[in-house]
Amino acid sequence: MQRATLAALAATLSIFTVQGAFAAGDAEKGKAQFNICKICHSLDAGKNLVGPSLHGVIGRTSGTAPGFAYSDAMKAKALVWNDENLDKYLADPKGFIPGNKMLFAGVKKDDARADLIAYLKEATK
Repeated sequence: MQRATLAALAATLSIFTVQGAFAAGDAEKGKAQFNICKICHSLDAGKNLVGPSLHGVIGRTSGTAPGFAYSDAMKAKALVWNDENLDKYLADPKGFIPGNKMLFAGVKKDDARADLIAYLKEATK
């Protein structure tokens, strides 16, 4: 009985290893989700609005988009925007980086964040 339990646990863990910690989002759904973001953010390189351009955001260090006046908190955080950090930030911007300028409460639904991140990965290259 213990072997069966261990085998089931190993199979479950291997699923997480293969799929990663985050479920793959639907970029098409994420595009619709981005409508909230585009009020303040552009996808065009160098085109900052109220918020910084998100062009090239994946893999970029926080607080470093050229020409945008970031908060000290965002610059000091100095994290790389990847799936995990975007997920945490988009869930609770003020909680994840206290003192940042973004006036947005966050995307509370896990699947909606995954969709938005999938879209950003495609649209911000």
